[in-house]
Amino acid sequence: MGTPRWLALGSLLALAALLEGRLLGEGEAGFGECDKFFYAETPPAGLAADAHVKICQRSEGAERFATLYSLRDRIPVYSAFRAARPAPGGTEQRWLVEPQIDDPNSSLVEVINEAEAITSVNNLGNKQALNTDYLDSDYQRGQLYPFPLSSDFQVATFTLTNSVPMTQSFQERWYMNLNSLMDRALIPQCGNGEDLYIITGAVPSDRKVKDKVTVPEFVWLAACCAVPGGGWAMGFIKHTRDSDIIEDVMVKDLEKLLPFNPQLFQNNCGETEQDTEKMKKILEVVNQVQDEERMVQSQESSSPLPSTRSKRSALLPPEAAKGSSSFLGKLMGFIAAPFIKIFQLIYYLVVAILKNIVYFLWYVTKQVINGIESCLYRLGSATISYFLAIGEELVSIPWKVLKVMVRVIRAILRILCCLLKAVCRVLSIPVRVLVDVASFPVYTMSAIPIVCRDITVGLGGTISLFFDTAFGTMGGLFQVFFSVLKRIGSKVTFDNSGEL
Repeated sequence: MGTPRWLALGSLLALAALLEGRLLGEGEAGFGECDKFFYAETPPAGLAADAHVKICQRSEGAERFATLYSLRDRIPVYSAFRAARPAPGGTEQRWLVEPQIDDPNSSLVEVINEAEAITSVNNLGNKQALNTDYLDSDYQRGQLYPFPLSSDFQVATFTLTNSVPMTQSFQERWYMNLNSLMDRALIPQCGNGEDLYIITGAVPSDRKVKDKVTVPEFVWLAACCAVPGGGWAMGFIKHTRDSDIIEDVMVKDLEKLLPFNPQLFQNNCGETEQDTEKMKKILEVVNQVQDEERMVQSQESSSPLPSTRSKRSALLPPEAAKGSSSFLGKLMGFIAAPFIKIFQLIYYLVVAILKNIVYFLWYVTKQVINGIESCLYRLGSATISYFLAIGEELVSIPWKVLKVMVRVIRAILRILCCLLKAVCRVLSIPVRVLVDVASFPVYTMSAIPIVCRDITVGLGGTISLFFDTAFGTMGGLFQVFFSVLKRIGSKVTFDNSGEL
């Protein structure tokens, strides 16, 4: 018995070693070689953000599906794949982590088990969810791209970058819905499914598992059938509340419900050429799936212990089980219902009381710890303030002494300045006298040229005045003499003219 188990484990480890999750860089357009999982090889527009990373999930050297992962919410935004159905078969769930999300410099290019990543990946769990985040919680790891819908290599879907928190009942109904829709509606109305493009996503809520992994508000699926001349596009949403059933919506209406109002399919999956008859047939199947889900919910609500009842029926012979299963089931349910209700009530009361006691003790402990912390903080602050004040005073003593010395030196310098001023004023009187005596000859010698100049100017003026007087007198005499001669000449001339 041991050898086959080890062989199976070895084969699973060998398969896991073939898994590769290539992390797309910021400069790479689209999802690289995984663009083939999108209609027209065009990923949804408007959903990518700074806190999102693109992963092209590979296995056995081939691309399997594409995932847009949110580092902030630690859940995938969506996973995209083609809808080729596999052969029936199961696989063991081995949840793997992506090393390059937490450690971009990691040399590991393949997804590995979390236990192995602890020793080989730096900052493990800093940006992605881990298996330990789901322990002791009410949630399980639910795949956005479920393994029943995957291709022949189903282990590729068991990555934590492809999972979101789901309750067990919600996960079971979500997988049941997807299987029913794929088998009875989507694939039959899209040829053999080779031209069917599927995108499954999750919209985050304000709830988190252990304050790390965001619980989705609802999950959604968008399908695009790209058959020439007979294509169509449909959308489906399912809220995480247990009482809600899957709903069908148009792709445009689904885009309005998503953050940022993205465009999921280029040109809306060729909406101008969509086949309305096929969409009507799909909606008929959707109504049947919804009725089946309502029936399952009603059976679950009316059968408090289905597992116990099934085990009890299995213990009966086949003939007796056929004839008496309904009667015994009703009788046992009628008898056990009051006891079960009482047990549930007691259980809920005990759990509630224990929770309240734990909360109260935690509150009291927290308040005591806060009080101790505040007292220690105040004591530490006061001590630090006291030592700081003493230190400031000790440091200021040399500075104060220096200031006093500077003031004394300034006062002495002022006294010396006043004494020098007084001495200078006393000495300034004889100095002035000596300066005046010394400068007298200089002033005297410098006055001689000026006196000579004045004498010369006076003599020149006298001589000039003499010559002016002499020449003026002689000029006046000559003028009188010539005027007398002129008169005598004119008289002689007149007499001579009279005689004639």
